Amino acid sequence: MDNSIENICKIYLHEITDIKRYSQNTSKSYMEDLSEFISYCNKNNKNNITAVTDKFIRTYIMFLSEKGLSKTSISRKLSSLRSLFKFAFNNDIIKSNPLSFIKNPKTKRKLPEIISLDNILEIYKLADEADENPLLIKAIFEILYSCAIRVSELCALNLGDVDFEKETIKVLGKGNKYRIVPIGQKSISVLKEYLSENKPKNFNDPLLTNKKMKRIYPRYVYNIVNKYISKVSDIKKKSPHVLRHSAATHMLDRGADLRSVKEILGHSNLSTTQIYTHVSVERLKTAYKKAHPKS
Repeated sequence: MDNSIENICKIYLHEITDIKRYSQNTSKSYMEDLSEFISYCNKNNKNNITAVTDKFIRTYIMFLSEKGLSKTSISRKLSSLRSLFKFAFNNDIIKSNPLSFIKNPKTKRKLPEIISLDNILEIYKLADEADENPLLIKAIFEILYSCAIRVSELCALNLGDVDFEKETIKVLGKGNKYRIVPIGQKSISVLKEYLSENKPKNFNDPLLTNKKMKRIYPRYVYNIVNKYISKVSDIKKKSPHVLRHSAATHMLDRGADLRSVKEILGHSNLSTTQIYTHVSVERLKTAYKKAHPKS
């Protein structure tokens, strides 16, 4: 077997793209990270994957750091390498994993920015005055916020994924895994109003479409969300993910169980969901400092 770095990367990328069916964006990120590592290996005469040691990986980390990459970016690239070498180890291509004892650079995790429910209600009022389809704008905001789903998950929704009777939607998440997410009655009302004028013909047709009756796509949604959040808030990031962050934080603010929120968000690890508990605590501290006479 050809154990060159380039060949093993090629086999691995085939595995995650065509067999495990990772999302296009995820596969692209892995491809870019691994291509950079291949280039570094070739420049340092480490063409065979069995020749890569933990010491060599540490020199690569130093190389990335000297290039001016942030700790977050380096951690992401290490994550790509971990997946590659875990694949190589599990398939008996290498006898030991050089990344087994290499940790990510320590980073201070930033708390996600959120907007208030009042901001979202204000956006609905602005949508009613919009030149473009106001019902689509409200449906996009309502589903992203109410169901706390990712923009890619929103764009992939078909009419048949919504169960109006059970008040749930079937969401295709990361790793091609489905999950069932509750959708509130107010959200259903907004969606029914949209569908009264834009109803797909078949269950497999896109739930939400643009004015050309084509399935909406992430960039299209980003532009709409960015435009309307900019009108009501001065937060730095104004992406669709802000609505997911906001929904998770608001659920925890109102006493939702952390594990329930994890299931709704489709997180594989509880630790990923726990970041929102920190947001809630920080909001509590801010409210205390503003309102309490002894603060």
